[in-house]
Amino acid sequence: MNISNIAVQLYTLREYCKTEADLEQTLKKVANIGYQAIQVSGIGPIAPEKVKELADAAGLRICATHVSLDALLQDFDQTVQKHKLWNCRYVGLGSLPDENRTSAEGYTSFARIAGEIGQRLKEHDLQFIYHNHQFEYQKFEGRTGMDILQQETDPAVVGFELDTYWVHVGGVNPVDAIHQVKGRMGVVHLKDLEIVNYEQVFAEIGEGNLNFKAIIEACREIGVEWYVVEQDECRRDPFESLSISFRNLQQFL
Repeated sequence: MNISNIAVQLYTLREYCKTEADLEQTLKKVANIGYQAIQVSGIGPIAPEKVKELADAAGLRICATHVSLDALLQDFDQTVQKHKLWNCRYVGLGSLPDENRTSAEGYTSFARIAGEIGQRLKEHDLQFIYHNHQFEYQKFEGRTGMDILQQETDPAVVGFELDTYWVHVGGVNPVDAIHQVKGRMGVVHLKDLEIVNYEQVFAEIGEGNLNFKAIIEACREIGVEWYVVEQDECRRDPFESLSISFRNLQQFL
């Protein structure tokens, strides 16, 4: 990990990315913090060409995205074109449909769909990546949903974008989970967890309880390319939260 491959997940700043003017100011602030890349997710209905223009103007690379399953199934060509325009290899899916979450058969069915999408994207030199939450770690006859997704997809076409917070909430050591996707994870979501008034809450990197020294080392060992900072909810100004995370990550450079 170095400064140039630490990115911001724009979902963290979704309330500040609704219009072109919002996005322009937001990207300038992100760059001023010191970030050099972004993951596009949760922004308003802004033309891809404009997103590219504003990112370039701020000196930010687009390293990855989150797109909807409908975009991948119904608007595949446009999705490919957008990623090519952005020079963005990693096409992320933030979650699987609700109906696939409740059984082994549901995960197996989604694994087949993910494989088909991943193969089509690979033909365009793009990489499909799947982002987890906690529910993928429910067990079905001895296997978690994540086990099924990993075991029943082709590593060459289906990658993963592990989220350190949600892996931990799912009852798995993030370091162990990272090693399990060796060769399949070019993008990781870094997110800390803190306990406040008996409740688990999202925290800035280094301000919570996750062992980021071990997490970053594991990511290095498996060859992670992009380290993306995300915080679903912030208890202070989100730009301040992103600044704290960026500053605390410096100790691992």
